[in-house]
Amino acid sequence: MSDDELSVETLGGPAPDPANPASKDPEDWVTGDEPRTAAQKSYLDTLAREELPADMTKAEASEHIERLQQKTGRGA
Repeated sequence: MSDDELSVETLGGPAPDPANPASKDPEDWVTGDEPRTAAQKSYLDTLAREELPADMTKAEASEHIERLQQKTGRGA
């Protein structure tokens, strides 16, 4: 088996990923000011052990998710 076959694709890492031109900071998202999605709400309900505002934007929700993943060790 070659080294390429042994490599494992991963998700996550630095945000934005400098090696990926499609990776953007949530503040730069075109839709970042839209209301958070149902999926984001569900994940935040699972992840957060603190009260968060319900009226956050997609970008704000993404930033909370990233922060909480780092804090809890989930999604690492």
